[in-house]
Amino acid sequence: QVQLVESGGGLVQAGGSLRLSCAASGSLSNFRVLGWHRQAPGNQRELVASVTSGLGVVYAESVKGRFTFSRDDASNTFYLQMNNLKPEDTAVYSCSVRNRWLQTSWGQGTQVTVSL
Repeated sequence: QVQLVESGGGLVQAGGSLRLSCAASGSLSNFRVLGWHRQAPGNQRELVASVTSGLGVVYAESVKGRFTFSRDDASNTFYLQMNNLKPEDTAVYSCSVRNRWLQTSWGQGTQVTVSL
């Protein structure tokens, strides 16, 4: 079972930036899908960004042009750069990986709070 450790959440003012990191205990090449998700209080979890092997990055409409997915295979880490943050981006953000057998592993989640 892969372990995922997230970091980078926090409190930021609207218009600010944060970069979330997700460090995996194994090689990212073992996974077919890497993803970032978020869940705000009272809401269902939603996909923020994901990348599937051989395909490009898919972003939620609400974050397009503001958030950027990236990865560093040498360190088994992928990132979510979040710019121009808005109060509605406030949520617990979680990373996930899915292997070829469709098994999904999740990080513990990190809180992002955007104030006015």
